[in-house]
Amino acid sequence: MLSEVLLVSAPGKVILHGEHAVVHGKVALAVALNLRTFLRLQPHSNGKVCLNLPNIGVKRAWDVARLQLQDTSFLEQGDAAAPTPEQVEKLKEVAGFPEDGASPERLAVLAFLYLYLSIGRKQSALPSLDITVWSQLPTGAGLGSSAAYSVCMATALLTACEEIPNPRKDGESASRWTGEDLELINKWAFQGERMIHGNPSGVDNAVSTWGGVVRFQQGKISSLKRPPALRILLTNTKVPRSTGALVASVRSRLLKFPEIVSPLLTSINAISLECERMLGEMAAAPALEHYLVLEELIDMNQHHLNALGVGHASLDQLCQVTMAHGLHSKLTGAGGGGCGITLLRPDLEQPEVEAMKQALTDCGFDCWETSIGAPGVSVHSAASLDAPVRQALDGL
Repeated sequence: MLSEVLLVSAPGKVILHGEHAVVHGKVALAVALNLRTFLRLQPHSNGKVCLNLPNIGVKRAWDVARLQLQDTSFLEQGDAAAPTPEQVEKLKEVAGFPEDGASPERLAVLAFLYLYLSIGRKQSALPSLDITVWSQLPTGAGLGSSAAYSVCMATALLTACEEIPNPRKDGESASRWTGEDLELINKWAFQGERMIHGNPSGVDNAVSTWGGVVRFQQGKISSLKRPPALRILLTNTKVPRSTGALVASVRSRLLKFPEIVSPLLTSINAISLECERMLGEMAAAPALEHYLVLEELIDMNQHHLNALGVGHASLDQLCQVTMAHGLHSKLTGAGGGGCGITLLRPDLEQPEVEAMKQALTDCGFDCWETSIGAPGVSVHSAASLDAPVRQALDGL
């Protein structure tokens, strides 16, 4: 059993191209977003397992001896099958939740308990741990915050229980796991995602595990080799939307106007493929011409998404503000509000970026200057983490 403090992080994600079209069998490109979720695991001998999630105001502790006495045989089939409604009900009993309600706070606790009990069962005794998770990712914005949480949790518990080794050597600020270990992390993280979302696609946890750029089509997920890290502005319009309702509206538009909507979906697929090709070229030697092509693809895809009916006045406003500064934006995710991304070319002066961020903030939006193509789940030395991250994890 691990004896020292473990610090891990995993990235969020944005969809670069292919949202909505992916539902109809087309290619989507999802990229790791360098806004990360951080987890600190401290082994203890106090007989308790404590979970602290300061972002959502959760602080829970369980007696390990009492958890040990619980009948967890219902987790036997846990490896491959989705958690059954019966398993979820049993976990709620273990968690001490009353019958009803499925708030994000509760789902986060259930995902933790599921992973802790499933991974810890193989030990002679359940480990006594103190776990704090803190995230730079806003929840419910379509940025993969729950997947980053599940990936961090699965990684920390697998490492603590020595199912996978800690890859960090003394003196290294950050390290990553081998491909084989990442496969195991991803498998367990997907189980955590199932506890939270029921029937997730698996894209979010794959991006958070491997990082970089992931191509997704009809359930098949593959990583692109050595993608470039691109600077972007991520903007949250803070307009709430229902992914399910937006997906249904595209489907009904496709049924109503098949001759019009079908070619739009084919065209979005071609944009994804052209972007994939461009990113491949940029891996070797990025040039300004590549950025100009990426900007054209962003514009075309945004127009297509508007034609599919998933745009929103707030997203139009975002596109207009950034275009006034000569920059190109599109929605990312379900649309109907939510988030948008703006590509920041390398020749862009910082005062220009600051002016644009101010203009977007004046619209009532939240902005982050960050990058995409970030590394996947990583283990860190305490000294390598920024002070605000360390303070959040130390509960200051």
